[in-house]
Amino acid sequence: MTTKFNLLNLLLFGFILISSGIHAQGVFGKWKVVNDAGRVNSIIEIYEEDDAVHGKVIKITKEEDRDQKCTECPGELKNKPIEGLNVIRDFVKDGDEYIDGTLIDPKSGKEYKGKIWVDENNPDKLNVRGYIAFFYKTKIWERAE
Repeated sequence: MTTKFNLLNLLLFGFILISSGIHAQGVFGKWKVVNDAGRVNSIIEIYEEDDAVHGKVIKITKEEDRDQKCTECPGELKNKPIEGLNVIRDFVKDGDEYIDGTLIDPKSGKEYKGKIWVDENNPDKLNVRGYIAFFYKTKIWERAE
């Protein structure tokens, strides 16, 4: 009986370690930005720096679009290459979500308040929500790694 009990505890402990490792990855890492047609437009890497969460376009999938610049972006971002651009800025952790940051649409140059969180049912899906006043839109990105 003790051997079965110890084996069961060992299996449960192993399962907990494995599942916590999956969720520990959280929002960090590389994500595929998928458009409404299901095509991957770019890869964004989300990382932590100076106690805030940021995301940078590390790859634009269409070769002919890789030299595009953020011509509509305001201030210091104007005319910067989109590949390499920080499009997720200054998010802070709040429970299982990251909030109070800014999302930048490099095509339009518009900035949105937003929040990001990993789908509770699928850790390989990231919800990215942008707000304008009370209106919002949520996009779902897919883990690239």
